Amino acid sequence: MIRSSAFANKSYAILGLARSGMATLDALHASGARVLAWDARQDLRDAAKDKAIIADPLETDLSDYDAVIVSPGVPLNSHPIRDKASDDGVPVIGDIELFAQARRSLPPHRVVGITGTNGKSTTTALLHHIIRSAALPTQMGGNIGLPILSQHPLAAGGIYVLELSSYQIDLTYSLDCDVAMLLNISPDHLDRYDNFDAYAASKVRLFDMMGADHAAIFGSDDEKTRLALQLIHSEGRVQNIVDTSAMVLDGQADWPSLQGPHNMQNAIAAVAAAEALGLREHQWRPALKSFKGLAHRMERVAETQGVLFVNDSKATNPASTGPALGAYPKTDEPRIHWIVGGLPKSDNLKECEPYFGNVKQAYTIGEAGQMFGELLAPHMPVDPCEMMLTAVQHAAANAKPGDVVLLSPACASFDQFKDFEARGECFRCAVDSVIENGQIGENLRTGIELEAGNGGGGSTL
Repeated sequence: MIRSSAFANKSYAILGLARSGMATLDALHASGARVLAWDARQDLRDAAKDKAIIADPLETDLSDYDAVIVSPGVPLNSHPIRDKASDDGVPVIGDIELFAQARRSLPPHRVVGITGTNGKSTTTALLHHIIRSAALPTQMGGNIGLPILSQHPLAAGGIYVLELSSYQIDLTYSLDCDVAMLLNISPDHLDRYDNFDAYAASKVRLFDMMGADHAAIFGSDDEKTRLALQLIHSEGRVQNIVDTSAMVLDGQADWPSLQGPHNMQNAIAAVAAAEALGLREHQWRPALKSFKGLAHRMERVAETQGVLFVNDSKATNPASTGPALGAYPKTDEPRIHWIVGGLPKSDNLKECEPYFGNVKQAYTIGEAGQMFGELLAPHMPVDPCEMMLTAVQHAAANAKPGDVVLLSPACASFDQFKDFEARGECFRCAVDSVIENGQIGENLRTGIELEAGNGGGGSTL
C-alpha cells in the first residue's frame, strides 16, 4: 500500500468503508494517522475496529480533524456530511486527493488522469497496457481496478494511470496530472448535479489543477468538450494542448478488442497520451493489437455458427450505445440484433439514431422496454422481451451467419440487476445456454414454436 509522512500524526474521519474506504483506512493507519471510521454496515465497522475509532462523523465534533474522507458514492448534493463538515470547518475530500498529497513522499513518477462520460475505462486500461508493453513501471487505479492507495508505490520513473469520475474530481483539489485527458461529455449522473453545465464543469476541474508545462488532451467534438478546450486555450495557462478530435489512426482492423468508432477515439486518445509521455510508434502500435479489452465493454463473449455475441453492458447511456451500433455497419443488410433497455437515463435515443440502419431487430428489456419499443418501432422490428434470457433466445433464433447479437442497453442496470457487471454476466450465461443447447437460428426458433404449442412460456432471467 501507499504510506506517506504527509499523514503522520494527523486526524481523519472516513465515511464509507467499501473498497476505497477500507484502502484509505489501511493507508492512513499504516502512515501513523489517527482515524475515525463509519459505515452503515456492521460487518465493515467490525473489520475496521482495530485500526480506527468507530463512530458516526455526523454525531462527532470534527473541528480538530484534518479532513473528512468520503466515498465517491456519497451524494454530496444531498448528504448531510457536507453541511456538517462545513459547520466544523473541515474539508471533505476523497482518496484521490490523499494520493495527490502523498506524491511528495513517493519515488519520482508521473500521473495521467483520464475523465469523460464514456470510454474512460477502456482508454485507461489501454494506456496502462501500452506503458506496460513498453517495459515501464505502471499502476492503474482510480475508478478502475484496485484503489490506488492499496497498491504498491512505483519505482522511480513509474507512471500512475488514473480513471477519474466526476465524483472523484469533486473530492480532489491538488492532483497535478502530468497528462490530463477529457474524452467527451454527454448528459449523465444529473441526479448529482444542478444541471448539465454543472456536471461538465466538474469534469473540467481536472485541468484547473494542472501545471503549465503539462499536457492537456481533448478527445471529442461534442459541445461541452469544445467549450472546455476553448476555455483552456483562452486562459493560456497550459502550454501543451492536444486536440485529438480530428486525428486519424490506421490499422483498426488489426485491433480485435478496439472495434467501432468510439474505440477508434479511445485508441487515438491513448496514443496521444503515450506520445505525451515520450513513447513512440514502435512501442504503442504493437500494444493496440495485443490489447485484450475489458469485460462488459464491447466484449466478444462468443462466436458460433457465424454469429457473434457481444457484451457491452457498460453502455449505460445512449451516447455510449450509439458508437457500439456503429461498430457493425450493414453490408447487404443490417446485421445487429440489439438488446436494449433497463433503467432509462433519458426519454430519447438520439445519439443512437445515426446507426439505426445497422440494426436488423431490437429486443427490449427492463423498465425502459415499452418506451424504447415505441421510439424504435418506426425504424426497425421490435420484440418486447422484458427479460435477458428471453431476449438472447429470440435474438439467437433470428440470427444468421454474419450477424451480431449485441447487448448495449443505453440504460442503467438497477431495475433488474445490482450493477452493469451482473447484467453482463447474465447475458454471458444466457449466451452459454443457447450455445450449449444448440439453439442458434432455426434450431432455437423451432424450439420456441414447439414450446408455445405446448402452452409453455419458456424460462426467463
